[in-house]
Amino acid sequence: MKSKKEVKEAKVIQVKPGNTPADMIRAAVSGGADLEKLAGLLTLQERWEANEALKAYNVAMANFKANPPKIDKDKTVSFDTSKGKTSYHHASLANVTDKISSELSKHGLSASWTTKQNGAILVTCKITHIKGHSEETTLQAPADISGSKNAIQAIGSTITYLQRYTLLCLTGLATEDQDDDGKTSEPIEYITNDEANIIADRVIEVGGNLDKFLELMKVSKLEEMPKSVYPKAIAILDTAAKKKGLKK
Repeated sequence: MKSKKEVKEAKVIQVKPGNTPADMIRAAVSGGADLEKLAGLLTLQERWEANEALKAYNVAMANFKANPPKIDKDKTVSFDTSKGKTSYHHASLANVTDKISSELSKHGLSASWTTKQNGAILVTCKITHIKGHSEETTLQAPADISGSKNAIQAIGSTITYLQRYTLLCLTGLATEDQDDDGKTSEPIEYITNDEANIIADRVIEVGGNLDKFLELMKVSKLEEMPKSVYPKAIAILDTAAKKKGLKK
């Protein structure tokens, strides 16, 4: 049993608790709180820290987008196909990552990727704030067999392509004048009816406007969307769905 002096001292310690869960935990420990109460306060602390990390991430990303880096197309790809010569310009992965990563780091943000193969090649880009909150997006595509690549080169080409676009999509950036991958002298391959239906359904799910989305993707009709643009369209819609708490 505590003496009157001990009870009085405990009360004095708890007179001025702070406003954060950590302050409340310190006051509770000093006041001899039981384990159940401490467990509840620790859970509250974890939620508070997660919320603070989310707010810090949003502020950092807003500041990043307020002065985004300019990304020029610095690489030209050219090769022969059975239908003629193909060439296009795009921003290399090194160019994209160097410029974006440099600016992200100024705001306490960093980007990383993970890669998986499940029939198709899946690349996930994650941007993490120093306080712990992170956001991610995933794109998938088959191995790029254009230009007489061998099996390893085909996989590597797709991985770098997806790394580049997942980072651009997650940061909400685009290369100057947009990449023109796939705009060649040969006939353009357009998305299939199934892919068009997937996009149309996804636009409706996220509460978007199809005409405005087509304008964003710089096509007049859904069936006229180049197949090379499809991964970018899906990434944009996945990001919009995630913000609304919807599943991909």
